[in-house]
Amino acid sequence: MYKGLRLGVRAVIVRENRLLLVNAYRAGMGPELWCAPGGGVEAHSSLPENLKREVHEETGLEIAVGPVALVNEFHDPDMPFHQVDIFFRATIVAGDLSDEWVDPEGIVQFRRFVTQQELGNLTIKPSTLPLIAFDSSTPVPYDALEMLLR
Repeated sequence: MYKGLRLGVRAVIVRENRLLLVNAYRAGMGPELWCAPGGGVEAHSSLPENLKREVHEETGLEIAVGPVALVNEFHDPDMPFHQVDIFFRATIVAGDLSDEWVDPEGIVQFRRFVTQQELGNLTIKPSTLPLIAFDSSTPVPYDALEMLLR
């Protein structure tokens, strides 16, 4: 378990009016939760470089990183977990989703593109993800202290 503050980066990738989502927890380790691909930041590498690495690990895709779309923080008040995620708009420059792709960390097993309507039937985090994904005119919002789902 992480102690202190953890910094993450995530990609908002919309292709053909569908948002790319990945599973958030290893199978059997938490609720069925979907999120934008991305993960923890490693020191001495820029946020966009970290995001490119994380998206490739989780999906096999190569991306171009665009502007910031959201700053979100979430925590579990009963545990020492607090994370700040910076969401960037991104576009795919190479690759296709494949069920054969294996996340080297073994967390992401499912990846899919969903419509805005399909998002209503899924549990996703953050709750503002549909707003920023499908309305690029929205000013960069800040989500303060969303509760972690477990």
